[in-house]
Amino acid sequence: MKSPFPGMDPYVEQYWHDVHHALVTSARDQLQGRLPADLRARLQERVFVETTQEGYRTIYPDVHVWELPPRGFSSEVPPGATKSADLGLEEPLVLHLADEPMRQGYIEIVDGASGNRVVTVIEFLRPSNKWAGMGQELYLRKQHEVLTAGASLVEIDLTRTGRRILSVPPERIPPSYRTLYQAVVRRAWRPQEAEVYRIPLDRPLPNIRVPLRPTDEDVLLELQKLVDSCYANGRYTDIDYRRDPVPALTGPEADWANQLLRSKGLR
Repeated sequence: MKSPFPGMDPYVEQYWHDVHHALVTSARDQLQGRLPADLRARLQERVFVETTQEGYRTIYPDVHVWELPPRGFSSEVPPGATKSADLGLEEPLVLHLADEPMRQGYIEIVDGASGNRVVTVIEFLRPSNKWAGMGQELYLRKQHEVLTAGASLVEIDLTRTGRRILSVPPERIPPSYRTLYQAVVRRAWRPQEAEVYRIPLDRPLPNIRVPLRPTDEDVLLELQKLVDSCYANGRYTDIDYRRDPVPALTGPEADWANQLLRSKGLR
């Protein structure tokens, strides 16, 4: 199963919790065999609980608990019996509500020969990173720590929700590079430089050059292969391409996507 879009599919953003897990794991696996023998790619995780008084936040529990009726239980009331509700005896179910922890996964490339020193951090941004709140605060703190600790940083933003918070201010990026999606690479030994990747909607995703140590060759992270694999393995056959994605596309991207989907008989 393949997405009708040549690059990033804007419709999978509604499944980003699922897609993000798959992207991080698949990227780790893709890189692992390309690293020098003494480097390892490791999955890491930020965990936090966020409560907001404005709007709402989607909560993703790790485990769903379902209560099933006990064996032999029937919701039917025996003939002649009186429902407890009729007598005012119906007892409420008391729930203690608390926010579930949010988890933000990312990849660290570590040098095993030097006590697992972090060489490079790879982040696939999530909507929770791009909205004001604890998720964004933790991300920006991690971003600062990486850039000041002598490690390289690779940031890949394949979502359209929220504010772009990559390590390069948007106003520093030329208009031709302000595409719908974006990636930024910061090399530890060139702190005043940033490599910006254009990721428009109408093209395949680029290969990202992942820096390791100054003496190492870069390794390639093939984004299109990752996204294609996530789409196929996610079995997103329930996507209705007749509707607008969430968030909706606007302007030239909306017109282009409409023409593409019509040409493929999906609208």
